[in-house]
Amino acid sequence: MKKLQLQFNLPVSVLKEGRKFVAYSPALDLSTSGSTYEEARRRFEEAVRIFFQEIYERGTSEEVLKELGWKKAQKKWKPPVVISQESQEIKV
Repeated sequence: MKKLQLQFNLPVSVLKEGRKFVAYSPALDLSTSGSTYEEARRRFEEAVRIFFQEIYERGTSEEVLKELGWKKAQKKWKPPVVISQESQEIKV
């Protein structure tokens, strides 16, 4: 089996939800959680590896990444850039 090797900067937000920490990236629409900040980050990195291995093995990498807003430039994939992350008061 050919080993997949990619390297990129991925925007990741870590949220605290009760006692859990949730790591989420809009660039992959992928999240995971852990009991600690470090555990959430570690699990997220593992989830990203599994995600890319799966789409690579299925031959759907290009289709999936394009759907998620990634761009291919000079044979390298680049994730969408998060411009802002902020709290906004909403009245409903």
